Amino acid sequence: MRSSAVIVAAAAVAAALLALPLTAGARTAATPRPLKGIYDENQVIFGNPDKVFAELERLRTELVRVQLVWGGPRGVARRKPTKAADPADDAYHWGLYDRVVNFAAKHDIKVMFSVWGTPRWANRGKAQRVAPQRGLDLRNFVAAAARRYSGRYEVGEGDEARKLPKVHYWLAWNEPNNPVFLWPQFRRVGKRYAIQSGRDYAKICNAAVAGVRSAKAGQKIACGVTAPRGNNEARGPRPSTSPIYFIRAMRAAGARGFDAYAHHPYYGRPSETPRTRPPGNLGPTAITLGNLDVLIREVTRRFGRKPIWITEYGYQTNPPDRLFGVSTKKQAQYLAQSFAIARKNRRIQMFVWFLLRDERRLAGWQSGLVTATGRKKPAYNVFRRLG
Repeated sequence: MRSSAVIVAAAAVAAALLALPLTAGARTAATPRPLKGIYDENQVIFGNPDKVFAELERLRTELVRVQLVWGGPRGVARRKPTKAADPADDAYHWGLYDRVVNFAAKHDIKVMFSVWGTPRWANRGKAQRVAPQRGLDLRNFVAAAARRYSGRYEVGEGDEARKLPKVHYWLAWNEPNNPVFLWPQFRRVGKRYAIQSGRDYAKICNAAVAGVRSAKAGQKIACGVTAPRGNNEARGPRPSTSPIYFIRAMRAAGARGFDAYAHHPYYGRPSETPRTRPPGNLGPTAITLGNLDVLIREVTRRFGRKPIWITEYGYQTNPPDRLFGVSTKKQAQYLAQSFAIARKNRRIQMFVWFLLRDERRLAGWQSGLVTATGRKKPAYNVFRRLG
């Protein structure tokens, strides 16, 4: 995660959909296209739900991604629960997330929860990004969440009783190859360094999978959820792990049982189009949309023919981002091209755009379909017409 004219944009969509040749991974006419979604917590969780979900419906959004925070300031678990697998335990506060699933259901939009953030009681008082000491604690929390959002769980009493809507899709953590979300990335073993994040993440993945499966509600869960780049420098100022090395490490540590592999194939420079392969010297460390075939081959080699979920992707615009943004016209073109690439590949089942609305702080992200002041960019109508 990172916290023109309509006629031109529509033409860009048509051109992008027609320009790509069929490949070995191409879809047939009978193959369903990817679900199209939006990831924007500032709007979906903290915005005016009546306005935000009405906007999402006008955009023909099929799915929203939301970070389901386990512990910490916004966490569901305010203290250590007594019956951790029971969603009714007094330690749990689900209000924010109940509101999301209820409004999403009202507008016929599916929800995907990305479980992240360790409570201090589960990792000996450390930060949210440090893995839990016991996989069982995470498994129990995910079990409680999956049960609550299984489509069968009732809240309220008597005439007020009603079932909460089902959450169909789940993610285990967020960008675990990025030190912002999982730490440490490496550990010293003799004179060498091992990828500790891959080892820790295998336990996180397996615990989350077991928790979702325990609800027996047919929900799908993806592991991986990898950031596009990693430097593989254990001694650097910001150690991170490249997606390919991370896949190998989590496989070696025993990750298993998940339904799909999720990845965030962001571009590296504003000069890159969705089809640009990373420069040769970055090839082993970066997986963008332009070389997603490299990641798909590695996933197939290590885990079999798992579906691929693109659970975060976007292009920032200039203005306001003069360093990393592209023009609003190019953003619209690149959105059309990127969705066309996903649609052509039968392994890709999901495509989630980041964001709905630009963040107001320039230090944040400006990849929204709408500016921070509410003006629609050309990409707005491009997204609406994707199908």
